[in-house]
Amino acid sequence: MPLALTGEYGPVRSLFQTQTVSLCQSCFGYPVSIFFIVINEFCERFSYYGMRAILILYFQSFLRWNDNLSTAIYHTFVALCYLTPILGALIADSWLGKFKTIVSLSIVYTIGQVVVAVSSINDLMDFNHDGNPDNISVHVALSMVGLALIALGTGGIKPCVSAFGGDQFEKGQEKQRNRFFSIFYLAINAGSLLSTIITPMLRVQECGIHSKKACYPLAFGVPAALMAVSLIVFVIGSGMYKKVQPQGNVMAKVARCVGFAIKNRVRHRSKKFPKREHWLDWANEKYDVMSDLSPRSLQLQEQLISQIKMVTRVMFLYIPLPMFWALFDQQGSRWTLQATTMNGKIGIIEIQPDQMQTVNAILIIILVPIMDAVVYPLIAKCGFNFTSLKKMTVGMFLASMAFVAAAIVQVEIEKTLPVFPKGNEVQIKVLNIGNDSMNIYFPGTTVTLDQMSQTSEFMTFSADKLTSINISSTGSLLTPVTDFEQGHRHTLLVWAPNNYQVVSSWTPAADS
Repeated sequence: MPLALTGEYGPVRSLFQTQTVSLCQSCFGYPVSIFFIVINEFCERFSYYGMRAILILYFQSFLRWNDNLSTAIYHTFVALCYLTPILGALIADSWLGKFKTIVSLSIVYTIGQVVVAVSSINDLMDFNHDGNPDNISVHVALSMVGLALIALGTGGIKPCVSAFGGDQFEKGQEKQRNRFFSIFYLAINAGSLLSTIITPMLRVQECGIHSKKACYPLAFGVPAALMAVSLIVFVIGSGMYKKVQPQGNVMAKVARCVGFAIKNRVRHRSKKFPKREHWLDWANEKYDVMSDLSPRSLQLQEQLISQIKMVTRVMFLYIPLPMFWALFDQQGSRWTLQATTMNGKIGIIEIQPDQMQTVNAILIIILVPIMDAVVYPLIAKCGFNFTSLKKMTVGMFLASMAFVAAAIVQVEIEKTLPVFPKGNEVQIKVLNIGNDSMNIYFPGTTVTLDQMSQTSEFMTFSADKLTSINISSTGSLLTPVTDFEQGHRHTLLVWAPNNYQVVSSWTPAADS
């Protein structure tokens, strides 16, 4: 055995071990463990936003849902993603702790991403190899199961990861902790930015075994792979993490305190009892310094009441936020669908509809430092007290103006879009591909077409009134045509009165 590890060289061994542990636990003044957490968050956000970017188009083009159903299911999924953090916080604080909660729900998350990727394989149920799934309900069922697992996973770990990162720092490392959160949120936006650029590019590729279709399996598969990488990286750092044991769920304590205050206030509603400064002060009987608790517990009880008061004051600021997010999250639904009706080519660059969401992450990365370093200091020098509340107000106003602009764009788009028949209507366009002029007799009107000509647009008729149309040319008998289906567009190809063909086309009304 080397001398440095035995006998009188024992102190050298201890010093060597101490320095090694110190190097392993710290890098540039930061715990090494946070680097695993940041990489984990980058990969997880890439996975989530990459999947979400193409989701509305997957519903529309692969599952063949109409715009309204696609939008409703999309926002239901997003809502679940923002409701399940409550469940994740309860599990972490009351049962498993942050580390085990992140690992267990990340496994659920990864399985969900894989299930969604599998559901998008066109050849999965295409038994006759015609390019269309024979049983679309299987794809729908797999998609819904996968999205439910993703919502549980991403929402469940959402309140845990950032808090777990904060746990890695010791007292006196407030500066490093603050920088960590800046890096952490930079990783979030970097993952969002890259994923919303890359996954739409993967989607427009063509792939398949029996038929070539838009490559949703690859576009969903890459986010699934990144989620698996996220889980693996997080588990690799397990031995370096500082793992705080569950301390009990603070939400339950808050609920008990608020409930006691309300009940105590109702019990003492008589005028003979003096009023108190704040309605939460009615919880003092149970949570004040007169309780038979240890000094530490007394301090926590006092802090609980004061912190609940702070939360209730802050909650007034959250009143307009649901309206803001109701607009903001339409980037992934209505705005993306709007983009499908527009020309995305700018010079040699072509922007895919689902890449519209990239603009948000780009503007965050560009404008946040500009606003903090340039705009806000200039406003302060001009003598304006531009508080956080005023910033939020201006932001809300600009968001509303953005949707006014989107509405104006949509009005202009509507002017260029075809008007499809309703369910009880029929639309007909006639092409005369014969050598003679043709007379087409519609209910209430007659159209004469020269050889090799057509009607300028589709004509709309009520299906109840359009029992048939008649075709004739000079010296010929009338030929009735009745092959028209409600809710469809039809092109009538005519090359002689008794020689014609009706070609029907799909319309949104017929699909719904």
